[in-house]
Amino acid sequence: MKRAKFHELFNSAGPVVLPVIHVRDNEQAGRNAGIAAGEGAAGVFLINHDFGIEPFLPIIRHVRDKFPALWLGVNFLAVTGRDAFPVLGKLRSQGTAIDAYWADDARIDESRTASDQLEAREILAAKAASNWHGFYTGGTCFKKQREVPAEMHAAAARIAAGYMDAVCTSGVATGQAVNLSKIKAFRRAIGDSALMVASGITPENASAYMGDVDGFMVATGINKPGDFYNIDPARLALLIKLAQQHGAKT
Repeated sequence: MKRAKFHELFNSAGPVVLPVIHVRDNEQAGRNAGIAAGEGAAGVFLINHDFGIEPFLPIIRHVRDKFPALWLGVNFLAVTGRDAFPVLGKLRSQGTAIDAYWADDARIDESRTASDQLEAREILAAKAASNWHGFYTGGTCFKKQREVPAEMHAAAARIAAGYMDAVCTSGVATGQAVNLSKIKAFRRAIGDSALMVASGITPENASAYMGDVDGFMVATGINKPGDFYNIDPARLALLIKLAQQHGAKT
């Protein structure tokens, strides 16, 4: 997906702020989704850090029922699109619409050519077969995956752009900012394709990334201090304001 189309999707000239909610239960997930919507976030991602997919599904349904118009994405922790897309297709057939899937690992192999990405091709085939047609972003040179040498970041990013709607990368761990040199390498490699970052963005450092990054998937950077599960409305509002101000200048 081109950058212009990505920003058109969210009606946002600046970086799109998408809070990530580390889900615990219906009440906590719904409350945080409401905070995100109330502060003007473009949407949210739900992720199941503390339990498997089956207990997660009723919470997803709850949030969707409570916020039928909210742009809603999910991440099944450590599950690639190959296994996630059939679940999303089933949810769709049951009346629960999910707008996006974010996979921790897009299974890009930078040592192979773009056409020889066996696992990434299987993932796209699974998406097509699932009858789920939402937005897909997948981790590339991502935290907690195998380490990719810096000199191969550009190759990985360039390949990834052909297999997902927006390329997604991260720092070395949750809450750790991405090296700007990595972001610059990704941007040069993917040209005008959309780029998202999924760790370490805060209101304090976001401006350094705004020229190159189209979407901020953010949790710890906008959560209450020392709280893995709950959004700080003031920090989220500040990050959104900064992103909007950047967009107004471009």
